[in-house]
Amino acid sequence: MPSSTTLDLLSLQQPAEVVAIDWAAISDNEGRRLRALGIDKGVSVEKLYKGMFGMNDPIALKVGRMMIAVRKSHARAISVSPVAVTTTA
Repeated sequence: MPSSTTLDLLSLQQPAEVVAIDWAAISDNEGRRLRALGIDKGVSVEKLYKGMFGMNDPIALKVGRMMIAVRKSHARAISVSPVAVTTTA
């Protein structure tokens, strides 16, 4: 499992933790919206779905108990570290 990747490249159904966000790549208004939706460093996310027809836009994420949609360009600005899935027996 790679130590870090961007959210747009994260595998579906893979839990991860946000390790960095390139806020310069996102407009101020869009950055405020992402923060209001809970996207920030240290947050747990999971990529649930991606758009169809080769564009893969938008991307549906699980953030806490919410499901939100982000543009692929925004997901590319968010660095994440995959988290190993643990199962209880």
